Amino acid sequence: MAKLSLRAVQKLTCKKRDAWWTVALVDPVATRMLIVMARFDFITPNRVTWAALFIGLGSAGFFLKGDTQSLVIGAALYHLSFILDCIDGKLARLKGNGTVFGGWLDYVFDRIRVLFCALALMGGQYLRTEDERFLLAALAVVFLDMLRYVDALQIYKMRMSMRAKIEKVTKEQREAERAAEASRADEEAPQVQFMEDLLRDHPEAEAELLKQAGAGQVVDLHAQFRHRFPWYRRVRQALLRSRIRPHLISGIEFQMFIFIVGPLIGQILMTVLVSAVLMGLFELIIMYKFWLSTRDFTQVMAELNANAPSTSGTISPHLHRGRHRRGVPEQILADAELLNPQPEDDPGFHPYPQPYTDQPYTDPYEPPVRDEWPPPYAYDVPQAYERPYDHGAATRTRIRPLYAAPHTHQPQQHGHPGE
Repeated sequence: MAKLSLRAVQKLTCKKRDAWWTVALVDPVATRMLIVMARFDFITPNRVTWAALFIGLGSAGFFLKGDTQSLVIGAALYHLSFILDCIDGKLARLKGNGTVFGGWLDYVFDRIRVLFCALALMGGQYLRTEDERFLLAALAVVFLDMLRYVDALQIYKMRMSMRAKIEKVTKEQREAERAAEASRADEEAPQVQFMEDLLRDHPEAEAELLKQAGAGQVVDLHAQFRHRFPWYRRVRQALLRSRIRPHLISGIEFQMFIFIVGPLIGQILMTVLVSAVLMGLFELIIMYKFWLSTRDFTQVMAELNANAPSTSGTISPHLHRGRHRRGVPEQILADAELLNPQPEDDPGFHPYPQPYTDQPYTDPYEPPVRDEWPPPYAYDVPQAYERPYDHGAATRTRIRPLYAAPHTHQPQQHGHPGE
């Protein structure tokens, strides 16, 4: 690998927007370590990820001791572990040898490191002080870390889904227009552009100017948020000049406050409380921004489907099939007989008996009721049947016999044969 200057490595590996903790306290060290580590072929991104995990578990061991010196060492090891966690991605971008499995491994190991360090830090303080609040703090740290990253992944997934739907509808409409106009059959229609991408590439530009200068259709899924908070653009531009993203308290800052700042200043519970409140506040802001973005998406889709036929009251075709039904023809699913199954289609189908019918209910396991009295199939069974004396047979009360011989036309003979 050719030698690169520090500035070149920073340009190639550092993100355009990152957490302020990473920009200020990690990148200056990580890029210098990266220059040295990139010279050795045996140092791969996955091995760096494993090293970050082991050092993080080592910091958890010092956190568990709980004394002041161990807390300082544990905080230093955690910061080193996080630096290595950043180096693995930079190394993959620099050498171009990143893999999908490496990204998954990095994410899983981050969660394992946070889990063990939280349990060790709070558990060590509980063993020293017997303060049960540290146990609650451990649960809060693990839960909030999980919530932050699950919410971030889900919001990212939903945003990509909204963008994909807009691109699909726009592409279908343009294909229909090209098919209707033969003169434009050979022209290449411009793809839809998103204002978020344009602002990321041109952070100093105005949204309206980018929308007018953009080639093709420009979709803005953050229009309502910028309209309600016009000052946000100025703050965002000021932060992006230093590569700092507007999300000031994210999962990274949350971890650094708890596992580095808290142990160093000796105020662990207070640090957990302040960090949790600040991160929860920023998470609510992100959820609110995402909610406004979904409203923009609904409005954009309504404009795109303004001339499309209404599908109200219909079932979407994709709901009728899954991956196990990809080969099923559509005409089979549209068969009216399949939508109205009959009882004989299921041999185990037994409809509920209808109450209040004219025909009396008969139990197939009970012997039939005879008119003669007493019945011939009950013998020597006291109080097998009870017959009231006030009314006739119409009001006869039947009591289930304790024992009834099998029903035959001839009464059963008692005694031994030959008697």
